[in-house]
Amino acid sequence: LIALLLFAELRNGWLIQTSSKSFAVHAATSTEKQEWMAHINKCIEDLLRKSGKKPAATHAAVWIPDNEAAVCMHCKRTQFTVLSRRHHCRKCGSVVCAPCSNKRFLLPSQSAKPLRVCLTCYDVLSRDKTVSGKPMAGNTATADKDVSRTSRSDSSGEDDSDDDTDDANHNPDNIMPADQFKLYDES
Repeated sequence: LIALLLFAELRNGWLIQTSSKSFAVHAATSTEKQEWMAHINKCIEDLLRKSGKKPAATHAAVWIPDNEAAVCMHCKRTQFTVLSRRHHCRKCGSVVCAPCSNKRFLLPSQSAKPLRVCLTCYDVLSRDKTVSGKPMAGNTATADKDVSRTSRSDSSGEDDSDDDTDDANHNPDNIMPADQFKLYDES
């Protein structure tokens, strides 16, 4: 859980981050926020203590909201319309166009299937995988038409829905403990 204190309109918000999903949550008041955060932290601590597991070291990216990006955050050229859809990079959360997210890469903490990533993240992930000396099996570079063909029903452009998760979202390994709060501003 990370408190969002950078902007006045976000002061009652915080991030819930796990290795498979991350998202922002907002409360109506500061008091409500503190109560929710205290309760969630207690649940996290209890779950980690009972399971004997450690908190996740990496977390899924929080997606940039669709309404925050009128154009592709990668190429800065493609304007989003009904025909030119928004897609989210599963690694960094950026809103990108189809040509800038036509690659897939296996992110084991998020899915057993290769997921849509932007070109920048694909390059970094591929380079890191190659440098580490491990084979890149399971990581695929797919043509844009192949990516879009498999994902028509979801506005995010991803066919990897919650329907096929194997309780990864409920795994105590994926939970951030209370002592890892990151407050951006103490005011």
